[in-house]
Amino acid sequence: MPPKKYNATVTEFVLLGFSESPDIQSILFFIFFTMYIITWLGNIIIIITVIYTPILHTPMYFLLANLAVIDLSDCTVTAIKLLRDLISHTNSISYNWCIAQIFFFHCTGGAVVFFLVAMAIDRYIAIYKPLQYWAIMNKGVCIGLVVGAWVGGFGHSIVQVVIILQLPFCGPNVLDNFYCDFPQVIKLACTDTYNTEMLMVSNSGLLLTLIFCILLVSYTVILVKIRRHVTEGKLKALSTCSAQIIVMSLHFVPAMFIYDRPFSESPVDKITSVLYTAVTPVLNPMIFTLRNTEMKNSIKKLIGKIMSLRITK
Repeated sequence: MPPKKYNATVTEFVLLGFSESPDIQSILFFIFFTMYIITWLGNIIIIITVIYTPILHTPMYFLLANLAVIDLSDCTVTAIKLLRDLISHTNSISYNWCIAQIFFFHCTGGAVVFFLVAMAIDRYIAIYKPLQYWAIMNKGVCIGLVVGAWVGGFGHSIVQVVIILQLPFCGPNVLDNFYCDFPQVIKLACTDTYNTEMLMVSNSGLLLTLIFCILLVSYTVILVKIRRHVTEGKLKALSTCSAQIIVMSLHFVPAMFIYDRPFSESPVDKITSVLYTAVTPVLNPMIFTLRNTEMKNSIKKLIGKIMSLRITK
């Protein structure tokens, strides 16, 4: 297919969002703002509880607190622009901000993926090498896993941005979404993008699928080990692993639906995007706290201490 002819350079994109009705936009603003606040509260509670509770100063909770930080960063990338558009009834974004949003969205999203891998590694060592656990998962290793996750997210994201920056955009500028992402942006390029799409699918979709399959196999092996050989703390280990599997599935399944196929518009794409960017960050802290007795008890004790200090004052 010959390249399309173009006469001008696109300077901004139009985001269709969910509705053009001001009334519906106001309702959606309330819904998404509430979800965003709940996401912040849930993750901040996890972070503060891990910091101020000595019994939680373990590699697993250190990684969990850092995952909460990334979740906050991840949802903020899309939520701030979405909430601003809904309250101001605007729907445009400049080309530069669109590229920046793609970069930060995939940087934080990629970091989440690598963090889930790190958490699976932590559980594997805890179950299979319990006597060497503290020696293996020392402070340096934990910090290295955190840095590695962010570096992995950055590397994944920069590839997307570099590829997009090579594409010409000449006229069409309407994105059928509420945030900028490369599946929709690439379709607006004034050139044949088939090879680019396949490159993006391999960089995102196939990589996600491969990591997801590896994690599923790893957690299956871990669960088998727990059921057959672990006696002390068996229920706690099963609950922790099941919570991580649920969170992993919430992150991977919607992402694979979006990125693990040639880019084409689908009626459920926007719903999947909402699930991936707004619903999952809300559920993550709930899953980790409701399924973790140690975390729940620590939160209750911390709240009790704060309340007693206020009463004393």
